[in-house]
Amino acid sequence: MKIAGFDIGGANTDMAIIEFGSDGEMEKVRVDFRYLPMWLKKDELSETLLEMIGDDIQDLDGVGMSMTAELVDAYPSKAMGVIDIVDRVEGTFDVPVAYVSLSGMVDAEGAVSDPMNIAAANWVATSQIASAMSSDCIMVDVGSTTTDIIPIKDGFEAAKGRNDLERLGTGELVYTGTLRSNVATIVDRVPLGERWFRVSSELFAITADVHRVLGNIREEDYTCSTPDGAGRSLEDCMLRIARVLCADLDLLQPEEILEVSEYIYHQQILRIAEGIAEVSERENLEEVIATGLGMNVLAKRAAEVLELDCRTMDEFLTEAECVVAPAVGTALLMEDYLQD
Repeated sequence: MKIAGFDIGGANTDMAIIEFGSDGEMEKVRVDFRYLPMWLKKDELSETLLEMIGDDIQDLDGVGMSMTAELVDAYPSKAMGVIDIVDRVEGTFDVPVAYVSLSGMVDAEGAVSDPMNIAAANWVATSQIASAMSSDCIMVDVGSTTTDIIPIKDGFEAAKGRNDLERLGTGELVYTGTLRSNVATIVDRVPLGERWFRVSSELFAITADVHRVLGNIREEDYTCSTPDGAGRSLEDCMLRIARVLCADLDLLQPEEILEVSEYIYHQQILRIAEGIAEVSERENLEEVIATGLGMNVLAKRAAEVLELDCRTMDEFLTEAECVVAPAVGTALLMEDYLQD
């Protein structure tokens, strides 16, 4: 059986195509992703999905979908976003399609009748992979934009929040990520030499610039748009960070920009650690399973700050598969759905 799992995010659409053996074990996995800003290009969703699947379309037995793109400001409400995405997906495929919900996989009718059960439920798909690694742990998935922090107890997700609003209040969703977070949402001042400097609140630089300058990501990992529309070289990234202090590369030296970047990085780690600590103390859990693009540079570092045991999901998946873990989890859930 060959299943495609997609996670349609606001900025990135991730895919995992998994071939399952007769025993239900994964035999072959192909992953891919596209930068598709849904607030600008939602009309290109169907074309993008088919492009990513390519020739595998001939052999697919089913397609699973999870999503967070319903939140983008192209939609007046999250419910309308879910309904629009479901409509676009249903018009794309001729094989069975189902959607990850807070209560399991549902078909299109179920998704449209209760869209808030579908909205931002992709963490449900990822949590089942973490539960396969540890029956009692905290899954920390650091993506390009957000960080999911989900308690796993007795082999099942045990999140207190059931939607994004609730999860922002329970420590289970921290709105910071490896690439797209505005630096000005992480710090309001930075140290430079022996002084502190307040920062501008403009969208001058994002976390991709910080992690690129620090060597935490490669240029090819910087997959989102740059704030100024310029390139992704180290010099380009340094200039954007300098602008956060209303400066440029004539006013700040590279070593000064590195000092500022290290501070921003540490503050981002502390933001994530704060969410992990809240979940850890409430649920009495002391092991972290980390995944996502920021698995090592953010999730693992946050666990270390808290002195919690941490394993990374690349013990179970490849590093590339960890980056699109919600899509992998969605494909796994879809296979179970079809078997049932």
